[in-house]
Amino acid sequence: MSAATVVLWRHGRTPFNAENRFQGQLDVPLDEVGRAQAAASAAHLAGLAPSALVASDLTRAADTAGALEALTGLRPQLDPALREVHAGAWQGLLHSEITASWPEEYAAWRHGGDVRAGGGERRSEMAVRTADAVERHAAGVADGGTLVVASHGAALKGALLHLLGLDLGAWTAFAGFRNAHWAVLARGRHGWVLGEYNAGPPGAGEGAEG
Repeated sequence: MSAATVVLWRHGRTPFNAENRFQGQLDVPLDEVGRAQAAASAAHLAGLAPSALVASDLTRAADTAGALEALTGLRPQLDPALREVHAGAWQGLLHSEITASWPEEYAAWRHGGDVRAGGGERRSEMAVRTADAVERHAAGVADGGTLVVASHGAALKGALLHLLGLDLGAWTAFAGFRNAHWAVLARGRHGWVLGEYNAGPPGAGEGAEG
């Protein structure tokens, strides 16, 4: 039992994305644009005939997964291990406010450093947490099946790097996941192989990680 393909799918836009606020693990819902983005993405992903659907239990990811459920009938399994990085004191703040109060720490975060975001979680801790969750859910999918994982920007990039066996130093070599965009991993002979990155419907915004 193991999925042959994993789709890592970022949630649609939220009011915090539009305002350039750091969400972290705050439970911020999709806005109207985000709901439209999720629906547009789901129409593409339904064509992959997914076998299973999992999501972070935060509303923005769960509701993004719900758009695919509406087309496929797959009920998303919600997993708190797929949440965004816990960013401590940074959560809810504008990125400009974080820069003003924690200039060195935030600069290190933005450049891929393994710092405790706002005194919360390290990027390496988040990457292991989310990658382990993806592997666990993939192991429960019938051989040859496709698993769709609805989660968050930084969480998905961390999982992707870990699953590909890449050092976190490669963080800045990959653009941030755009809202409602996805990456596709295929099971290769020696591990996961990246097939697509930041694929998605036209018009979806980029949005800051976190």
